[in-house]
Amino acid sequence: MTPNVVLVTGVGGYLGGNVAARLAANPDIERVIGVDTVPPRGGTGRAAFVRADIRNPLIAKVINSARVDTVVHAAPRRAQHKELTVIGTMQLLAACQRSRAVRKLVVRSTAAVYGASSRSPAAFTEDDAPRDLPASGYARDAAEVEGYVRGFARRRPDVVTTTIRFADLIGADVDSVITRYFALPVVPTVLGFDARVQLLHGDDALAVLERATLRDLPGVYNAGADGVLMLSQAIRRAGRVPLPVPRPAVPVLAKLFPGTRAADFSPDLVRYLNFGRVVDTGRLKTIFGFAPRWTTARAFDDYVRGGGLRVEGS
Repeated sequence: MTPNVVLVTGVGGYLGGNVAARLAANPDIERVIGVDTVPPRGGTGRAAFVRADIRNPLIAKVINSARVDTVVHAAPRRAQHKELTVIGTMQLLAACQRSRAVRKLVVRSTAAVYGASSRSPAAFTEDDAPRDLPASGYARDAAEVEGYVRGFARRRPDVVTTTIRFADLIGADVDSVITRYFALPVVPTVLGFDARVQLLHGDDALAVLERATLRDLPGVYNAGADGVLMLSQAIRRAGRVPLPVPRPAVPVLAKLFPGTRAADFSPDLVRYLNFGRVVDTGRLKTIFGFAPRWTTARAFDDYVRGGGLRVEGS
């Protein structure tokens, strides 16, 4: 059933801002409200922007006064602080739980909740448990957020709750930790390892969020492109120079060289560069009903061209 009033969090970011604009362009949706502490970069069409912090209990007033029936929680981003990611989600879920008008919740999550280790399966399914998550950081916070979402779904079984675990986003318009990593002139890698990299084009990620909002598709879904690239292949396609170093030296290197800090060499990223991560998308294709248009390789090449980098063979 098409929603009437949609609230989208995190509209200051790529996913939140663009999905709010897409939904606002749908004539069947009466109203779209975008919420964030910073305004959207490219505008959100006819969507109304409300400067608000979802950590504040006042978010409940926004939901109730506008009679929001669908909430798209696109706020949890790697660059955000734990307090905004976890505490903000708790406040948002509390507001949704108290509202009788809310009938659908869509949550942007990440494949990072599976972790990355030598014990990782060839491809994680939605039923796989995390493997060796760091004690803190983005992946741990995302796993904690998902725990609160599961609790909400148990308390409000009448609300259609959809969680999307996105692979790392890439594309000409995407700015993220992983895109900044591949843009480094010299790219640090873990000595002796060549991780498998699975990505998702930003356009496909937006299409997934839009479909989850417009249809009733409860459950947890992995979202990643078909195919993988080895880390060495991706660096070569980008025309960059790899710098293999022992794993403990990767975060140290990030502090020594100008420019590497932009990539944020957190424990999550270092483990990913060490072991890689691939998710199974069978449920996305069969139950959710969506097949990504872009493969990992094509999505990466689009990023390279859009960023002025070189595609191998061009």
